Amino acid sequence: MKARKFIPLNIAILTVSDTRTEENDTSGKILVERLTAEGHHRSDKVIVPDNIYQIRAIVSAWIANPDIQVIITTGGTGVTGRDGTPEAIKPLLDKKLEGFGELFRTISYEEIKTSSLHSRALAGVVNGTYIFCLPGSSGACKTGWDKILQAQLDYRTRPCNFVEMMPRLMEMDSKE
Repeated sequence: MKARKFIPLNIAILTVSDTRTEENDTSGKILVERLTAEGHHRSDKVIVPDNIYQIRAIVSAWIANPDIQVIITTGGTGVTGRDGTPEAIKPLLDKKLEGFGELFRTISYEEIKTSSLHSRALAGVVNGTYIFCLPGSSGACKTGWDKILQAQLDYRTRPCNFVEMMPRLMEMDSKE
């Protein structure tokens, strides 16, 4: 089996919060640190209030940008207050990745027990762009990246990964 080389992705990070700023956005910082440590590129990072239409506007612009392959949101996935990230994202999805939320909650259960039920983490694909919605806690972002996304956003992961499902990248890889 031929060894695969790493393919860096352009990843946008959206922190959904009514209270976070660049100074105290630990979850967004964790995701940026982890993705860049792996060799990916941070294409954009924005903090937006928990407002369905503002979330949808930013994500829609990123979806339309052919240079962004992945969007990761953090925050707004709970069941209280203004948590509205799933409501903002679900209508945009061409395909929902049902297993992502299930796997995230299963892994979280090992760490936080039944509190994992409070997460409405989800993922899907739209216009060839992968979107992953994580809870807003720094622990949830570490769990989501370290135990799911890091491997699935690495073309070298076998037997399969999300990168090999990105047609534009595979076209570029086959030409090299």
